[in-house]
Formats: sequence, C-alpha cells, structure tokens
Amino acid sequence: MKFPRNEQEEAEGRVMKIYKESSPALETLFEWSYINHVAWSLVIVFLGLILWMGVALVNAENQRNALINKQCRDQVFKTEVDMKCLRSVQSREHWWEHLGYAMSHLSPEK
Repeated sequence: MKFPRNEQEEAEGRVMKIYKESSPALETLFEWSYINHVAWSLVIVFLGLILWMGVALVNAENQRNALINKQCRDQVFKTEVDMKCLRSVQSREHWWEHLGYAMSHLSPEK
C-alpha cells in the first residue's frame, strides 16, 4: 500500500513521538541518592566500633580475672606480676563468659 509522501511522514512522526515518550528520561536514569549511603556507612562504622569495644572489653576482663585469681604471679618475685603470662592467659573457658561477666557487673565487688 502506497502512502503519499505527506501522510507517510505524519505516520512516521506519530510513531517516533510514541517511541520518544516511552523511552526513559536520560537525565534522571542514573540519579543517585546519597542519603542511604550515609546511613548505611554510619551503621557499618558503629557496628565496627561496637565489635572493637567488645574485643577490648573481653581482653580487659580476661586480664582482670587473671589478676584477681593470681594466675600470673611471677615465680621469682611473688609480689610481682608476670607480664608475659598476662598477655597470653585464659582465665575462663570461653570469651563470651568474659563478656557476660563484664556486662552484668558494672561496678567492682565489695
């Protein structure tokens, strides 16, 4: 079927208009929102900080319990502390026991 040149151009123009309206807007296609990135970054930083503080608390409670129970006395000088022993001592069976004790006893025992 042969269309006159003018009608064919009109039909092509309508099809192209429909095609243009159905295509995504390239200006907003790759738009980024940094609000969620900041929030998730803060969550990751705070979780890392909590993990680091937990490890430090477990280590401090391990050493405190070893000192209280006199597990690291120096063999030569009985009143001194063996610092090498204090760095490697395990005063309780598991790390979570240190964490549980430290979290439940906020003030020193009398």
